[in-house]
Amino acid sequence: MKSVRALGAFSGGLDGMLASRVLIDQGIHVEAVTFDSPFFDVQAGETAATALGIKWHTVDFTSEIMALLFDPPSGFGKNMNPCIDCHAAMFRKLKEIAAREGFDFIFSGEVVGQRPMSQNRGSLNRVKNISRTGDILLRPLSARILDPTPIEEAGLVDRERLLDLNGRGRTKQLEMAREYGFSHIPSPGGGCLLTDPGYSNRLRVLKEVGLLSGDNARMIRFGRMFLLNGAVGLVGRSAAENDKMLHADTGIQLAIRDIPGPLGIILGKKTEKNITLLNAIMVSYTKAQEQVTVISNQGETFTAERIDSAERDKYSIML
Repeated sequence: MKSVRALGAFSGGLDGMLASRVLIDQGIHVEAVTFDSPFFDVQAGETAATALGIKWHTVDFTSEIMALLFDPPSGFGKNMNPCIDCHAAMFRKLKEIAAREGFDFIFSGEVVGQRPMSQNRGSLNRVKNISRTGDILLRPLSARILDPTPIEEAGLVDRERLLDLNGRGRTKQLEMAREYGFSHIPSPGGGCLLTDPGYSNRLRVLKEVGLLSGDNARMIRFGRMFLLNGAVGLVGRSAAENDKMLHADTGIQLAIRDIPGPLGIILGKKTEKNITLLNAIMVSYTKAQEQVTVISNQGETFTAERIDSAERDKYSIML
């Protein structure tokens, strides 16, 4: 008989690992997909898939999630997280891949009641309906307290061997992880930056000044952030951050010459006023007491002197 094949949405969290293992225990061939975007580290998905010994894929999700940040039909959570519409868009993608690659159904590690916005019964049903995946979507960890799916009714899985998890507690999940002998147990939390209050505040600033893009959303993960005149300035906080910013493909890079200091990047309007201000902010984080020379990645040279810290902090976007 042809083996049953399932494709899972897989962030690398414990619930996704357990959902995968529950299906594997039924003899189902399981593969995992992690959705790559500026807001998520796909490495967690790869680590968890390797621990399970299942095939792992990544799918670029940047254009879909960026569009939702401008107008999510189901609204945002507490921060800049359009979880309901994000999950629906992911499941639509999975359904397309499943049809193309010959998978019998798709699944997730969602648990009823675990998250107040996106995993209550109403939200789970809304995600299923707007993604049009009711015929192919299974939630193995809570399946027995949800209505039977066409997947179960067709005999592709044994409903009695699925689970009835409910609520925010992780006691049962941790117990199962120990029983399975998982050497890798991810910490709680989805790992999505859009649920982080500080990062969401930065993202709102980008949106307000018309600079919200995938590249810029990646850049504001690093450095101190300052609101300039129609632009955003980033100033490295460490040598490691300077290095990451140096290899970025967006913005105007500014570096202090001859003395140790942070790297700066301007996102948006490259005006003389903005460059002068960001240079002064950069110098305020050095020991320089006199004028210094700043060079740009476009070959320009500027003279700069420090700004008073109180004045500097007026432009700061706190993280």
